[in-house]
Amino acid sequence: MERRNIASGGAYEDMYGYCRAVRVGDHIHVSGTTARDPFLDGADAYVQAKSVLSIIEDALVEAGATMAAVVRTVTYVTDIADVDLVAKAHREAFAEVRPAATLVQVAALIDPRMKVEIEAYAIAG
Repeated sequence: MERRNIASGGAYEDMYGYCRAVRVGDHIHVSGTTARDPFLDGADAYVQAKSVLSIIEDALVEAGATMAAVVRTVTYVTDIADVDLVAKAHREAFAEVRPAATLVQVAALIDPRMKVEIEAYAIAG
């Protein structure tokens, strides 16, 4: 099967050696995605999650899919008290899709300003 890597230009892609998404056949795996400047300083978890989901959507479009193709998300938050804010953004993005989803609290993300990281898995028809 053909493999297609999708880069987003994020600062950590070259440093860490990964790409935003990988499509193999109809399967698309979107890497853990966080907000970027200017959505870090002073932004709450809702604003960051909306930014994250926008980056994910762009990667999916470049891979030939839409948010409707998402079958699973995994969300990491640094403060479980932000669950309602993150859930609101997730619900707005996936209200009709309703992918399988997991949300967990983690001790930290790569940048202390980051409050949420989301990864997504999609199957493009």
